[in-house]
Amino acid sequence: MMSTKRDYYEVLGVKKSSSLEEIKKVYRELALRYHPDRVPVEQKKEAEEKFKEISEAYAVLSDAQKRALYDQHGHSGIDQKYAYEDIFKGADFSGAFEGMSDFGLGSGIFEDIFSDLGFNIFGSRGRQSGRSRRGRDLEIAVSITLEEAAEGIEKTINVPSYEICHSCSGTGVKAGTKKITCSQCRGSGRTVVSNGFFQLAQTCPRCHGEGAIIQTPCPECRGQARTKITRKIKVKIPAGVDTGSQLRMRGEGEAGTGGRGDLYVAIEVRAHAIFERHRSDILTEIHISIAKAILGGEVEVPTLTGKAQMKIPAGSQSASIFRLKDKGLPDLRGGSHGDELIKVIVDIPRHLTFEQRKLIEEFARLSKEELSAKESFGDKFKSAFR
Repeated sequence: MMSTKRDYYEVLGVKKSSSLEEIKKVYRELALRYHPDRVPVEQKKEAEEKFKEISEAYAVLSDAQKRALYDQHGHSGIDQKYAYEDIFKGADFSGAFEGMSDFGLGSGIFEDIFSDLGFNIFGSRGRQSGRSRRGRDLEIAVSITLEEAAEGIEKTINVPSYEICHSCSGTGVKAGTKKITCSQCRGSGRTVVSNGFFQLAQTCPRCHGEGAIIQTPCPECRGQARTKITRKIKVKIPAGVDTGSQLRMRGEGEAGTGGRGDLYVAIEVRAHAIFERHRSDILTEIHISIAKAILGGEVEVPTLTGKAQMKIPAGSQSASIFRLKDKGLPDLRGGSHGDELIKVIVDIPRHLTFEQRKLIEEFARLSKEELSAKESFGDKFKSAFR
């Protein structure tokens, strides 16, 4: 039967001539992108499948013997010689992630992730029960005004999270008692499931991989080893942020036995009543009279920091745009400031007094304007400002 698997080189996006170092580099980037703990919850399942696919491709292409077999016979050659677990044996996963501790990923990343997905790809090593693990990363959305985005602001936010239970210090058992060894897996945390040609080690369903059972749970956390609390955290939001900006606060995520995760603050800048944002610039509209448009003068205009005076040149046309330098938002990366763009709308009066009409008719006469019955002077004046 023809294999439905994708070509391993295509999965990683590398050429058949790529070196081991090139394959390691590409795999490292893909593994970080599709790490199940680094994507939104709704994308987790898809990321898990993608992560398994790229890891399987790397396990084969990073091993000289398996790669040669694959190049010669394709998937059929690999499938005939290796069981699924054997594909991963000998692959230098830790080497692909040397120096990546800043991402919270150590040499045991693959053991952890595949154990979480229900597989033991490292033979007898498996997942060690009670191993120190870093807490989960959290994400909180914060909504701010355009004025706050322009100036920067410090906000106090409520962060709900699970913390290690202080009563039992994260053991889940009542003080003075201990866990007992799981009788189903005999303390290993894993059971072996046979399915024809394959043998897969899976997390023990009785102890959930812990290798031990709690008989007398902690009364405060009810055996969960952690409690849910809400922490108040101060967040400094820099000037210039926009919707989609994300701030990373190291060590402010959930607590784990191996340290805290990180907190990601997603910024949303609310729509403004009179200003429209275009990157660092802002756009607004003001209305002026015919007289001001013709003769020019000063008008008061709104800005993000209050009112300002702006000169209107004589003869300004409707829909003209004027610029107030540096009245927009600062660039988040620094070094520049946006402007405020002001669109001028000339208001045409709908009703004229007798005196106003006589003056406009005199203006038309002096301008040698012919006013026919088909088109009034008001109509022609309106069309001039469209």
